[in-house]
Amino acid sequence: MGRHFEVRAAAMAATAAKKSAVYMRASKEIYAAAKSGIPDPEANLALRSAIDKYRKVCPKDVIERAIEKAKGGDATSYIEGRYEFLGSGGWLLIVDTLSDNPNRALVSVRTIVTKKGGRMGTVSYNFNHVGVIDFPGDEAKRAEAEEALILGDVDVQSVSLDDGEVEAIVAPHDLEKAKDVLKGIGVNEFDAAENTYMANESVSLEDEEHRKFKDIIDALDDCEDVQNVYHNVDNL
Repeated sequence: MGRHFEVRAAAMAATAAKKSAVYMRASKEIYAAAKSGIPDPEANLALRSAIDKYRKVCPKDVIERAIEKAKGGDATSYIEGRYEFLGSGGWLLIVDTLSDNPNRALVSVRTIVTKKGGRMGTVSYNFNHVGVIDFPGDEAKRAEAEEALILGDVDVQSVSLDDGEVEAIVAPHDLEKAKDVLKGIGVNEFDAAENTYMANESVSLEDEEHRKFKDIIDALDDCEDVQNVYHNVDNL
């Protein structure tokens, strides 16, 4: 599977506590997407993307409850936040939050990172916003997918094969179009299909710096306000 997924929901679901955190993130994101428009994935692309993002790691009832909550006129409002950090050893970090209390979210995230030596700064220019789709396949399927995406007028950056997994990287605005094109050649299940951020260059951390950065990521995983984390460390 593509190595760009820095904090994968599947990896986070190793324990009951981590599963609970994944379900909470899924519920909030799906609820917010449903509230942003019509609570029907056929008519709401944001909602469809959120459902596809969590379909593999969340029970169906978690998804359905979040949509029903939005349909029921719940007044909860989640506000998005983005915070950027850098630290010794060259690590870079982008943290997205989705919270009903943005002040709490900022304080929580800043405390987690700065207590381990990180500092706030602008790092997003070191990342590319892309759409990424992963699905099982071989070289023949990779070639077929690449041709179909090009002929389908998808802004595709690359289509690669790694250990039985095809990874297509496309422009973020073409993610849904790319999924439809791939479904047209028989790819009906995606291991991942989401817009994300990929670092232009990665770094490897050693010893104490590696331990401290892992502690940061683990603490962010446990933070109720954190929705997504992106970084440039390749040996976490």
